[in-house]
Amino acid sequence: MPLALLALAIGAFGIGTTEFVIMGLLPEVAGDYGVSIPTAGYLVTGYALGVMFGAPLMTVLGTKVSRKRMLMLLMGLFIVGNLLSALAPAFGVMLIGRIVASLAHGAFFGIGSVVAADLVAPDKKAGAIAMMFTGLTVANVVGVPLGTLVGQSVGWRVTFGIVAALGVIGLIGIARLVPDMPKPEGVRLRHELAAFKNVQVLLAMAMTVLGFGGVFAAITYIAPMMTHVAGFADGSVTWLLVLFGLGMVGGNLVGGKFADRALMPMLYVSLGALAVVLALFTVTAHDKVLSAVTIALIGALGFATVPPLQKRVLDQAHGAPTLASAVNIGAFNLGNALSAWLGGLVIAAGLGYTAPNWVGAALAAGALLLAVLSAALERRAGAPGTVVTGSAPTEQRTAVHH
Repeated sequence: MPLALLALAIGAFGIGTTEFVIMGLLPEVAGDYGVSIPTAGYLVTGYALGVMFGAPLMTVLGTKVSRKRMLMLLMGLFIVGNLLSALAPAFGVMLIGRIVASLAHGAFFGIGSVVAADLVAPDKKAGAIAMMFTGLTVANVVGVPLGTLVGQSVGWRVTFGIVAALGVIGLIGIARLVPDMPKPEGVRLRHELAAFKNVQVLLAMAMTVLGFGGVFAAITYIAPMMTHVAGFADGSVTWLLVLFGLGMVGGNLVGGKFADRALMPMLYVSLGALAVVLALFTVTAHDKVLSAVTIALIGALGFATVPPLQKRVLDQAHGAPTLASAVNIGAFNLGNALSAWLGGLVIAAGLGYTAPNWVGAALAAGALLLAVLSAALERRAGAPGTVVTGSAPTEQRTAVHH
């Protein structure tokens, strides 16, 4: 794997840290600005919406710029947003800083996925994408807990200052290590938009929304579930989330490795197992040991779907994959928002804190059905099978066919 992937992973680490660390610092931020916790929660919602809308917007704006330069510009935007958050004199200014930082998120991972795949041989593309996303998963194991600790001990502004510094390191790494990779000749915005006419691209994005939504249906409400149902102390939630993060790291790497060998079977196994584990979580959540193991498994199985889903979009949008890749990153956040809302509905309906697990299982099962449908449509159309993906000629023939 080329060193350029390390630069992308560092950028991903910073982005992952700033996305999730705010959840552990909401009380401190709310106290400093004199706002309620629900109001401070807009810092989470605003970021998620910024990712969803910023991914296609920033990618379209960058159609005239080389991918390396666009990655550098995005990291610059990320740095500015986090510095603004760190220095914000009022809550509204911090919210603006969060939104500015979020605008870089989707486009960075979308364009970064394309660059990572182009840096390696065709049979290693999913592994390269997984290597970049390792930065995001490691952020949940290292960056978020440390950032929360620093924010609670020294001040939350220091945490966002450190995250901005990580952005500077990522920017320097991209400038020095990522080769200059100009956009393919002849690819225009209309070509990028044409990818959304491909039903396989849309199915892959729908799988992303439902599959990752299944994960966050459970994880969003992990704190009340573990304290009220499993009987953990409040302070135990942090290390339980570390277990989730460790599962994410392992699942991401395994998913990247096997997606290069058998992409669709990898999706069948990971989505099917995820649906089963989420359903079982309604039972295992009542036991401390079993719930801890289940949380790690949810992280592993959930993130095992990320490299194959991202590669699936790249394969099906071959020739003009940048916008589709970025929008698929937004689809992850759409899944997060949808599942959190549905999970809240079933809890509010009085079905208990474990009810979101059933929602997650249903969403993951829906993603599995879409994967089966996608493969069936591909076979019926006579397109080359995607059981073993990776050869450029195969991807090209698939793109021509669709």
